[in-house]
Formats: sequence, structure tokens, C-alpha cells
Amino acid sequence: MRGPAIRGILLAGFMAIPWGSLGAQEVVDRIVARVENDVILWSDVRALARYQQFLDGKSESDDQILDRLIDQWIVRTEADASHSPRPSEADIDRGLGRVRNSFATDEEYQARMKQAGLSEQDLQAMVASQLYLSNYLDSRFRAAVRIDPKEIADFYQSSVVPRAKARGQEPPTLDAARDSIQEALIQNGINRQAEQWLKESRLRVHIEKSLDEVAR
Repeated sequence: MRGPAIRGILLAGFMAIPWGSLGAQEVVDRIVARVENDVILWSDVRALARYQQFLDGKSESDDQILDRLIDQWIVRTEADASHSPRPSEADIDRGLGRVRNSFATDEEYQARMKQAGLSEQDLQAMVASQLYLSNYLDSRFRAAVRIDPKEIADFYQSSVVPRAKARGQEPPTLDAARDSIQEALIQNGINRQAEQWLKESRLRVHIEKSLDEVAR
């Protein structure tokens, strides 16, 4: 659960995408941002938009996607510098399984993948990159997150019980739900710390955006 739960920070789909494969359909490419000595391309923006479309049926604005790509650059640079371990094949397979299981049926999964112009190989590379970045954030911030027992009880009463009743289900006991609630709260804490770190990191990184200059 650790890696994939850190989702909303960078991705609305949190992902470092293998742009070479996904950008192959672009006929004309342009630089839309410079981050230190690297560049982000228009095809990068469109690639992440396609992945968001695959996951959620919609994508963010180009400006929002570009900001996510810049944040991804920051996380990836830090992860590489710290020699963060790459995810194992087993972890990647489990991640792919979670993506597949997020769709109601395999037919829906295949249809959405085709609509977005993605292949199984694209998804495998995306999941591997997602795990790499999210695992780094987890390892960097998890130890600093502290969860009070009252937070778990409050979350149980305010979220778990109402959600179960809304579905016509008997809610699990607090003891049965305790571990999953604690992990969810930890992930929220990691997200908050990562968001603040990214905000501060942006001030130290030289960024030039030129998205508005790209002809649609």
C-alpha cells in the first residue's frame, strides 16, 4: 500500500512517465519548461494527460500537468541522488494488478487503455516509475509521521462507519480496521510533508516555463 497511496501529490496520477515511448505519436514537439539543466517537452505534458485520462476518465489542465511534471523532476532528482532502490519485478506486478483491479471489469480496463493510446508495456513502465518515486517519498517522510490513537478512533467514526452504512454494509470493528486506518493516516501525513517539501524545493530550483508559447 505504501507507494501507490501517495498519489495526489504529483499525479492526480503520481508518475514519472517514460516519455520516449508515449511521446512517439507527437509529430511536432516543443520545450515547455526548463528545470535547471533539463527540459520538459510538450509531448511529456500530453503523455501525462493520456495517463490521467486512462486512470480517471479525464485529465487536468496543461498548466496543472506541467506543475506535476516539475514536481516529479524534483522528486526523481532527489531519489537518484540518494540512490533510492528500484522496485522489484514482484512489486511492479502487484502495482499493475492494483491498477487493473481499479476498473470494474477487464473489458473496461482494456477499452480505457486503448482509448488513451497506451500499451501494457507503457503501463508497466509507468507503475515502475510511480513506485520508485513514491517509495522514495515514503522512506524520506514516514519516520516523522506520528499518529495519535484518538486520530484513529475519530477517523473510524467519521469515515469508516458512515461509508459502510452508505453501502448497506456492516462496518468492521475498530480493532479490525485499526491497521488500515493507521496506514491511511500515515499516508496523509507523508503527503502533507511531501507537499511542503516540494513547495520549498521549488524556491531553490531554477524553473522557466514556456507552455503558453506552444501552439495548440
